[in-house]
Amino acid sequence: MARNEKRKAMSGRAAALRSGNGKREATAKTTAGAASKPRAKRTPAELAGDYERVALALQGGGALGAYQAGVFEGLTEAGIEPNALSGISIGAINVALIAGNPPGRRLERLRRFWETVSEPAFFPRLVDWQALANHAPESSNARAVANLVSAMSALFEGQRGFFVPRRPVTWLDLLNHAQPTSYFDTRPLKETLAALVDFGRLNSGEMQVSIGAVNIRSGNFAFFDNRQERLTAEHIMASGALPPGFPPVEIAGDSYWDGGLVSNTPLGQILGGDLRQDTLAFQVDLWSARGELPGNLLDVLERQKEILYSSRTRAVTDHIVEMQKLRRLLREVLESLPKARQSDPAVQHARRHACGKVYNVVHLIYRSKGHELESKDYAFGPTAMREHWEAGLADMRATLADPRRLAKPAPEVGVVTHDVHREGGDAVSTSLATFRTGQSSFAARIA
Repeated sequence: MARNEKRKAMSGRAAALRSGNGKREATAKTTAGAASKPRAKRTPAELAGDYERVALALQGGGALGAYQAGVFEGLTEAGIEPNALSGISIGAINVALIAGNPPGRRLERLRRFWETVSEPAFFPRLVDWQALANHAPESSNARAVANLVSAMSALFEGQRGFFVPRRPVTWLDLLNHAQPTSYFDTRPLKETLAALVDFGRLNSGEMQVSIGAVNIRSGNFAFFDNRQERLTAEHIMASGALPPGFPPVEIAGDSYWDGGLVSNTPLGQILGGDLRQDTLAFQVDLWSARGELPGNLLDVLERQKEILYSSRTRAVTDHIVEMQKLRRLLREVLESLPKARQSDPAVQHARRHACGKVYNVVHLIYRSKGHELESKDYAFGPTAMREHWEAGLADMRATLADPRRLAKPAPEVGVVTHDVHREGGDAVSTSLATFRTGQSSFAARIA
């Protein structure tokens, strides 16, 4: 009897062992199957969602600013919505058009602005010389001449909804000491901003908005931030008041000029401020610090402007990277201190400068075309505008084609930077043939 019960118990344990082995084998097969199954590729929007802040920093550059609108279309297309915007000059205007409108209307407002300011101020454009020149042989320099004609039109007539020439000074003006301090009147821009930007929404706090300008009397750079004060059309216009073309703008008793006179790169405001968050920043530059050795005086003027307004973007980025490394090192040192030292005033003060956040800076830099001259930042025209817009869209799409560029850096890395052009990406300037056959797709796509 005892022997039978012992035999039954041994048989039960063997069955249980076989059952356990079967379960483990099934689990192992399931695990192996899961391991062999490729992980779902995360979308750019999902990767951007890993950050506390997604920022867009927009440089100044006049007519080249349509490139930034194209970049923003690429972000919208990918479902990436920035929550922090910073801009200077034309970048400030693009920032206002984005932050001052609901998501579904932002591209339409950008399109309306750029189509408006691409037209002459007074007389209708009878011929689009830039479009006609695109049909000429590239060796003829016809497009360069057409761009120069557009630039001269801007100087003599102004641009619709943006600026117009001032009337000539009379002897009565001289007697009354009422001499102008600029060549152009920018009151049309104020009317355009009033029509296209909801400043109530811009100041609602939905997005952090900061605008750069220069105090004329002190010569100091200033950032106007909607977290600290209510921004108006005057703040946007002050950021783009480039002398001697545009007049200074008065804000709270002080007069301001274009922020690009001191720094044309607003990235420092986003990454160097007091708000420390894991940040994905898209820095959109309109001037390239890198370029060819000039071959004539016109090339000299163009290269001088590129160097001046590129504002050493890479140097600024490198400085921010080093500062963040020091902040992380300081944080580690503070954490290693004995508990008894943590309450020391010096330690508490140092803690305010320590930071363990991570930054990913994605550079998008407009690449000038061979037919563009020193006047490219004021050579307005519908064809040039579409080309700049499409170039920005192409660069943004090429950047997002490799989602790893948006991956959040590891804590021990801290800061990473990306540039699709320097990394050998697929972004290329759209050829003239594209514009000869496909210009109508631009309005249809974002209407």
